[in-house]
Amino acid sequence: MEYEKLMEKAIEASKNAYSPYSKFPVGACVLCENGKIYTGCNFENSSYGLTICAERNAIGSMITDGERKIKAIAIYSPNMKNCMPCGACRQVIKEFQTDEGVDVITKFENELKIYKINELLPEGFIL
Repeated sequence: MEYEKLMEKAIEASKNAYSPYSKFPVGACVLCENGKIYTGCNFENSSYGLTICAERNAIGSMITDGERKIKAIAIYSPNMKNCMPCGACRQVIKEFQTDEGVDVITKFENELKIYKINELLPEGFIL
């Protein structure tokens, strides 16, 4: 699947975000090693620690379906240029990387930017 299509799905997912407190909707789209895709959006809670990021929401759906290897993930927020995953999401993405790593796709001024997860989290915790 083309990365532009992953970004389109992340943009669509961001429209379903529940972010009444931060007003910061985020959407994510995961591409698995076998070509399956999963989307997620962030959802907040008045008890802020219970908030779930879009990336971890999409990865949770992937895991529920029995998948374990991420090839790429697109992340989008209409409120930020080049929306990047938080530290917790970087660690979770790294946990499920393929042998080639994971491409992290963001959008900056209508252009896709692609990073490797190992660039964004060079010394992540892996057993």
